[in-house]
Amino acid sequence: MVSDEIMLKIENVSKIYRLGEIGGTTLRDELQRLKAKIRHKEDPTKKIGAKNYNKGEKFKALDNISFEVKKGERIGIIGHNGAGKSTLLKLISRVTGPSEGKIYLNGRVASMLEVGTGFHPELTGRENVYMNGAILGMTKKEIDDKMENIIEFSEVRQFIDTPVKRYSSGMYVKLAFSVAAHLDSEIMIMDEVLAVGDMLFQNKCINKMKEVSEQDDKTILYVSHNMNTIRQLCDRVIVLNHGCIMFDGDVEEGIKHYYSESLDNYPIEYDYAKIPRTYDFGNIAKILSFCFMMDNEAVFINTNYISFSVRVKSNIDIQNAIFRFSIRTETGDTIGTSVTKPFYLQKTTGKQYTLSFDLDELTEGKYIVQIMFGCIDSNHFIYEYDNPGIKMPISVKKDEQRGIKWQHKYHGSVNFKDLEFLCLE
Repeated sequence: MVSDEIMLKIENVSKIYRLGEIGGTTLRDELQRLKAKIRHKEDPTKKIGAKNYNKGEKFKALDNISFEVKKGERIGIIGHNGAGKSTLLKLISRVTGPSEGKIYLNGRVASMLEVGTGFHPELTGRENVYMNGAILGMTKKEIDDKMENIIEFSEVRQFIDTPVKRYSSGMYVKLAFSVAAHLDSEIMIMDEVLAVGDMLFQNKCINKMKEVSEQDDKTILYVSHNMNTIRQLCDRVIVLNHGCIMFDGDVEEGIKHYYSESLDNYPIEYDYAKIPRTYDFGNIAKILSFCFMMDNEAVFINTNYISFSVRVKSNIDIQNAIFRFSIRTETGDTIGTSVTKPFYLQKTTGKQYTLSFDLDELTEGKYIVQIMFGCIDSNHFIYEYDNPGIKMPISVKKDEQRGIKWQHKYHGSVNFKDLEFLCLE
């Protein structure tokens, strides 16, 4: 049973798909598949290079997850592509059913799993509002009472009596969100819906969702890859990974957990011969290797220097060669960049350099570092010869002799040195 304060209860839910079981789009395709199967031959409709899933192979999109959502909570669901976020929302919205486990709902659900969910392209915006309201169980009078507010919030008044098939994707999402936000549903579910609207409308939607959750005790489940939106809207975060719940709790801790999973997959050394390049800057020069000068793990005390070795080759003589070293937060925000003094590099098949970067102004935490090789002209324009795009993680620990631990959430990631000031009496 679910208490009045619990709006959603997930109990040991799993979702299993059978890969390749439904693949033909026409009767002809299915007949060709059947004929090939009888003759023990390869599927003729299969895409070139595709794996054959016709043996009933199973894929577990969700794996025995359980959690509860209370009335008025704003839950952010985050995770990498394929983690099971959209599958979970579809189960809660009853688009599909779980393979195992139970889902308890305590109220009506308004869901937006993609832009314009539930809209009929031939109907006008106004007619779609009535249709969505009727699907949610509202009477015509209830919809009439809210119609003006829905139109005003959506910012599509000029086109409200135009068939929605003529709407842009931005207009679609504005009207669809406005309908979901104003109709009488206790649980509101959205999957990346704010990614389409412009910045002003996104902020307007976030404020609206906060308002309805606080005043009307509306429960919100929101999936997004935009961590800033998650921070603004949500008061709790669930992190999914390969169909399992890896974290459930505080927003900042959840986001940190989400990014730490990414950092665990980053290399702590780079070798041009072993790691494929996603982008080629040309044949003028190449960074051949890049590694930290340490015994094993990239862990430093914040009073130390990062020392690392870089090997580079060049097919020409370069007069004003430079290395640029950038350091970023776990979320990818650049917080510091250091550029070497220009130096002369002769044509070479491989020359090694040792570089250092001061960590004194970094507080405790995890960071990402990247390196670029290029040259600088007399106007201080930098030309990139090679930027491998390799993200390498480092961990910075505080010097225990230096006192108070810096709190990232309240004080920011960088602890700057004391500023000079003038006292005017």
